[in-house]
Amino acid sequence: MGVSAMKTTAMRWSLIGTMTMAVGSAFAQAPATTAQFDPAAMRAAMEAFQKVPDSVGTGKYPAIKQMLPSLPNHVIYQPKDLSALGADKLGVVAWGNGGCSADGAAGRLHLEEIASHGYLVIAPGAILSGPGSAPQAPPPALPTGAPNAIPPPATHADSLLQAIDWAVAENSRKGSPFYHHINPAWIAVSGYSCGGLQALKVAADPRVRTVVIHSSGIFSPGAAPNAEMDIGKSSLDKLHTSIIYVLGGPTDIAYLNGMDDFKRIDKVPAFVANLDVGHRGTFTDPNGGREASVAVSWLDWQLKGDQVAARRFIGAECGLCNDSEWKVERKGF
Repeated sequence: MGVSAMKTTAMRWSLIGTMTMAVGSAFAQAPATTAQFDPAAMRAAMEAFQKVPDSVGTGKYPAIKQMLPSLPNHVIYQPKDLSALGADKLGVVAWGNGGCSADGAAGRLHLEEIASHGYLVIAPGAILSGPGSAPQAPPPALPTGAPNAIPPPATHADSLLQAIDWAVAENSRKGSPFYHHINPAWIAVSGYSCGGLQALKVAADPRVRTVVIHSSGIFSPGAAPNAEMDIGKSSLDKLHTSIIYVLGGPTDIAYLNGMDDFKRIDKVPAFVANLDVGHRGTFTDPNGGREASVAVSWLDWQLKGDQVAARRFIGAECGLCNDSEWKVERKGF
């Protein structure tokens, strides 16, 4: 798919919550609860997001985003100065975009924050919003009589596996800027909304060490609006490592699906954290807001063994347990 085609497809997705914050209809439990597509609200939200500058993150390694010829159709978030890592290694996070869209910059503030803490974060698609993107036409209207129509996915779950394959290969390739800067044992999959389902779909890969799901959950049989989002609850039985769901509380249209997933998981450690912000989360807050902070702490603990980060999740006095803004449940730890 060419970049121009990806732009058109990306702008039609009503689930790109980091850009639109207007609708999230595909994750409704039933048609009666489905929000209507609002082109004007989507356009206004996209225009506002276009003006938000990139962030270098709050971590010790100021981050950048870029596209590289060696990994087509992906956006890469990384520490700008890899030499500053010294003996430290990068973890890898393969990310699924909201709406399964082709805008690899839709979650840029969140992903730049993660990268600044020593991670190589890779999202499918191209830079279709914010700094570095080309001017875009207003999103086309959906067909008359189909206000809640869901366009076909612009990306697929295999894109996350391509990202992992590339990162592992680059770590071993002499001449690569990432040569010996990556720890191939530190690999996570993550994603938002439809992208969270992509992460769950590939989470069985034996290289994956942990899973981070934002405002997402697997649909009940027959409820998924398209094949990319129809991965089946049996996918949860294939999990082999820890998982955290970060949900937006009862007003999050993915809340019921995500909480049902959590209840069904019984073979691996699982954590669910609800912040009452709805489906759009905190992706457009500075540095990805509170959700990005939780994601970084989880990755630091689960991948790098950081025991200070672990205190946010375990123990009778765990940080999130005692934070009135969060409602948490956990099992298997």
